[in-house]
Amino acid sequence: MITPVFILSLIVGYFLILIGIAYFTGKEDSNESFFKANRNSPWYLVAFGMIGASLSGVTFISVPGWVESSQFTYFQVVLGYLVGYFVVAFILLPVYYKNNVTSIYEYLNTRLGKNSHRAGAFFFFISRVLGAAFRLFLVAIVLQQFIFDALGVPYEVTVILSIILIWVYTQKGGIKTIVFTDTLQTGLMIAAVLLSIVYINQALDWSFSEFIASTDLMNYNQVFVTDSLLSRNHFLKSFIGGAFVTICMTGLDQDMMQKNLSCRNLKDAQKNMVVFSFVLVLVTGLFMLLGALLFIYAKKEGIQIPLMDGAPKTDLLFPEIALNGNLGIAVGITFILGLIAAAYSSADSALTSLTTSFCVDFLGIEKRPLATQKQLRKKTHVGMSILLIFVVISFKYILDRNVIDGLLTVAGYTYGPLLGLFAFGIFTPYQIKENYVWSVLLTVLCLVGFIGTLDASLLGGYELGYELLPLNGLLTFLGLVLIRRK
Repeated sequence: MITPVFILSLIVGYFLILIGIAYFTGKEDSNESFFKANRNSPWYLVAFGMIGASLSGVTFISVPGWVESSQFTYFQVVLGYLVGYFVVAFILLPVYYKNNVTSIYEYLNTRLGKNSHRAGAFFFFISRVLGAAFRLFLVAIVLQQFIFDALGVPYEVTVILSIILIWVYTQKGGIKTIVFTDTLQTGLMIAAVLLSIVYINQALDWSFSEFIASTDLMNYNQVFVTDSLLSRNHFLKSFIGGAFVTICMTGLDQDMMQKNLSCRNLKDAQKNMVVFSFVLVLVTGLFMLLGALLFIYAKKEGIQIPLMDGAPKTDLLFPEIALNGNLGIAVGITFILGLIAAAYSSADSALTSLTTSFCVDFLGIEKRPLATQKQLRKKTHVGMSILLIFVVISFKYILDRNVIDGLLTVAGYTYGPLLGLFAFGIFTPYQIKENYVWSVLLTVLCLVGFIGTLDASLLGGYELGYELLPLNGLLTFLGLVLIRRK
């Protein structure tokens, strides 16, 4: 029987394994190892581990839970991701390797100046804190509802303990440790979704091919929306938005790029990105199939969507079925291990990248005395952990939408300035009047924020979606053109 105490023992055992990995990979405990893994990571390990970091708990829980309302239309965004990954591999990675950066925002300092550097790092910082908090929040509420409530542990304590455990196994090895822990975590995630599909099909007395051919699946199988460009999830809007989401949330994000920059050379980093992109599309498709299967099974078995604060929360359907759906202990165990892996494969790298960016971009750690550099990194690591605790706890009281939708919507505001800055730096020969950079970025952000609040009736029925991100980037680019030096 799957009891809260049994689940807790699984979590403890899992973390003991992670701490064991951290022990062997963190022996050096140097800044070079923490920030860059000594530029010696095997590309295939980075590629496999990045799948888990990209999917995270949001995909693991929220994508299956979103299938009822969106069917498979999220796959339009995923196809856009694929294009975006190729842009990252063949346009952005060569820039980063050529400039030999530790933080990718150092490029902005070299190309445009200190204010652009600080602005880029600032918007990454906001983006990654919110993104990591979104992911951790989703997993924390699942653990809370299905484990810690029964043990009388408050939500706040759940969050604090989770982040303390992440701090423990990342504090020495940093990105070197994460390359290996992410590989383990990705394997567990993929195993969890595959085994869940197998066991649920068995419970329904179906083979996988019978499931694919079933009339039940037909109720959830819409992929492309092409009837009206006014629709929020029209194919072109979703596809283009997905491409730009990837360019920004992977290519302009220190979290994801730090793994790539730990590869031995540019060629290895590009192989990693190309292989990773195709596998990620395939795995995300499996998650959407799992989502349809969950709703089919719930309907046949009369399982109600769990409530959160009195309202149905489809994000909780997967854990409800895995833990309480009479599918056997194997499904419950694989779900819990997959969920934990999904949560911490993104959270650990986020904590490391936030520490790296803050040390390099704001504190100028490489210019500090050698004797103080390691201690400064460790203090920053603790500070980033405390910040994540505060933000994840606050999300419980302010978040009111599907988590993956919320994550992609926020990205439209916070990654737009990065898109504009890097595009201007890479695709134009101009310098800019540095004193005006912040004025341009904040003005555009306010303008995009205003546009994002407009009712569709004011736009002729046009519903704004993820295209706010490229719009934000375009307006930022045009603003920088206005302050270019003649």
